[in-house]
Amino acid sequence: MPSHLKRYQQFGSDHFLTFSCYRRLALLNCDQAKRTFECTLEQVREWYGFYVFGYVVMPEHVHLLVSEPPDKPLCTALQMLKHLVSRQLPHPGDGAPFWQPRYYDFNVFTQKKWVEKLRYLHRNPVTRGLVAAPEDWPWSSFRHWLKGEEGIVEIESEWTFKKREKMGIHPTFSRRPD
Repeated sequence: MPSHLKRYQQFGSDHFLTFSCYRRLALLNCDQAKRTFECTLEQVREWYGFYVFGYVVMPEHVHLLVSEPPDKPLCTALQMLKHLVSRQLPHPGDGAPFWQPRYYDFNVFTQKKWVEKLRYLHRNPVTRGLVAAPEDWPWSSFRHWLKGEEGIVEIESEWTFKKREKMGIHPTFSRRPD
């Protein structure tokens, strides 16, 4: 990734993020590794107070569609996420890191681009030939968006909004920009 990359954070926009395992090795290939990532993502989401709109854990990389944390830069939350996951999972050996340095960050300013990125990440396992349909890949937010299914990671959606409303909790879901 280029070292001159300019990031636009703390502007209140949503972000489509991609980061990879070291040398694109399939370090997240086993179910337990993917589950560890999901549990850690939820923990970091709670600590930093950002929303997760969508995610997919692939064998060698991750895609996230998230909001910015209210009080800290997104890069700080992402650094914590990567650090905690790398402490819990085996490294490739020879002192190599778990993750590639840096990450891809795309600011999502429009509803059209937001939907495009959410569809892209959910279709990634199908595109890669890992499953026949997005709902067949259990390590993503697709089933939540399809049926409101709750998983390890809380997904901010209309399903979540309605659940909070029924519980008498002040809804925090906001409509994405047009």
